[in-house]
Amino acid sequence: MRVIPAIDLIDGRPVRLSEGDYSRRREYSMTALDAAKRFEDGGLKYLHLVDLDAARGSGSNLPVLEQIAAATSLEVDFGGGIRSLGAVRSAFSAGAWRINAGSAAVHHPEEVIRWNEEYPGRIILSADARDGMIAVSGWQEATDEPLIPFIRRFIGRGITSATVTDISRDGMLSGPALELYAEIVNSLPELELIASGGVSCGKDLADLARIGVYGAIVGKAYYEGRISIDEMREAECWQKG
Repeated sequence: MRVIPAIDLIDGRPVRLSEGDYSRRREYSMTALDAAKRFEDGGLKYLHLVDLDAARGSGSNLPVLEQIAAATSLEVDFGGGIRSLGAVRSAFSAGAWRINAGSAAVHHPEEVIRWNEEYPGRIILSADARDGMIAVSGWQEATDEPLIPFIRRFIGRGITSATVTDISRDGMLSGPALELYAEIVNSLPELELIASGGVSCGKDLADLARIGVYGAIVGKAYYEGRISIDEMREAECWQKG
């Protein structure tokens, strides 16, 4: 299982939101580059970088991606506000390894399929859900789109990786939505499922490995000192039980 630390950005600084609420955010003193270097120095290989300003249409943190890509060897998957092929190309030019397509996948699915045709294997479907329904625009807009059928349509068109976030768990340190992720793994066995939201301790990572997710994102638990980089690296060796 891949363990992927996360950095969420507002105004170039690392933050964590609670349940996707921009008014309930906590800022951290370290810079994004400092955090990324700590992950790399600790032996981690991947980074989930989210531009929350771009997600709500209020700015861009692309320079932070460029800085991290230039100064580290981390494989960065980048998301937030990517709504056009031009934005996809800009992210890759700035050093992204893969990009996450969220709102665009809901509003313009054929466009996202075309992105994957141009960059095969480098587009991750970002499926954010509340109460089993897809949410978009930085989690501020709910839809009537059920989660699993939504993911299945993209698998049928060649996109085989998805980051799934249970918004009610994100930033709450309440444990991941194990039942939801187990349902996805069982329903879509061909999917590379990356679980996001709720990880609070090493046991949560063990539980995710046990149900067979491809990867797990760790955010607030690291910044709040509840899980260490050593524990994250160790968890990458765990296998499905």
